[in-house]
Amino acid sequence: MSYYHQSLPVNLLPYLYAKGSLTVLLEQVANQPLRVDRVFEGFEPLSLIQKRQLGFVESGLLSRPMMAWNRLVWLYGDDDEPWVSAQSVFPLIGLQGDAKRLKHLKNTPIGYVLFKRQTALPNSRVIMNTQQGWQRQTSYDWYGRPLLITETFLPVFQKRLLAR
Repeated sequence: MSYYHQSLPVNLLPYLYAKGSLTVLLEQVANQPLRVDRVFEGFEPLSLIQKRQLGFVESGLLSRPMMAWNRLVWLYGDDDEPWVSAQSVFPLIGLQGDAKRLKHLKNTPIGYVLFKRQTALPNSRVIMNTQQGWQRQTSYDWYGRPLLITETFLPVFQKRLLAR
């Protein structure tokens, strides 16, 4: 795990470094299920950076065009403003069998699916501070299928944690 070298906010550490479902942690803060607002869902080509993050460096796929199912959502706790901006990237080569359901999540938090049978998944993670807020980019191995999830903790969530 690596992170941008800047002091990390102590109140965000459990969320930035969570090994299991972030959904569960956010719902504990909200005392209710998360509300998911879909901003975009559809096919998009993987960028070179995304291919590297997903581990396609050694497979010879780096220079080849690859498509992925991309899902961008806002996650709401018990506020009118979103707490987290989340992007999920599912390479098409992995969307087979049971994984096809990842294209049909609608307003279901992805954590409900990914961590249904396992409390933790093999992953690599990068943490950084962006203009939008602190962000974690996690490349997961979900039953042998690579997927990339980027979660940005928005200022409203940080304020909420400070108020607890």
